Amino acid sequence: MTEMIDRLRSRRVKAGDERGFTLLELLVVLAILGLLIGLVAPQAIRLLGSSKMKIAGQSIQRIEGILDIYRLDVGSYPTTEQGLDALIRQPPGVANWNGPYVKGDQAPLDPWGHPFQYRNPSQRPGHDYDLFSLGPSGQAGGTGENAEIYNQ
Repeated sequence: MTEMIDRLRSRRVKAGDERGFTLLELLVVLAILGLLIGLVAPQAIRLLGSSKMKIAGQSIQRIEGILDIYRLDVGSYPTTEQGLDALIRQPPGVANWNGPYVKGDQAPLDPWGHPFQYRNPSQRPGHDYDLFSLGPSGQAGGTGENAEIYNQ
């Protein structure tokens, strides 16, 4: 037993003999972390942006289905003036309204927090109405990643 205690005492580190990281080692680690973040962060941001575009497209498809149910109940799609609020509150003079068709007290928002845009009749040939998101910019006329996302 005393032999074990002696071994433990001999292994103790003497004061002032502690080892740590040098400033150079810390700087190397920080430089490596900076490089990794610089390479990975832009790709992660790009993936996040494309995910929101996909979510906007899926939300538009979901609202299209809800508009079809509205049309089956009422007999026509909401007018531009009624807008998507017709899915929440019964528009004046509309019979057979069986809503609300969506939860909440306001029209659905796109992934960027902007309201979806709705026009009836459509300004595009072959469509009954236009349902679209203005994209990340929240303004009409965007291009590329800022382009509007329309119903099919």
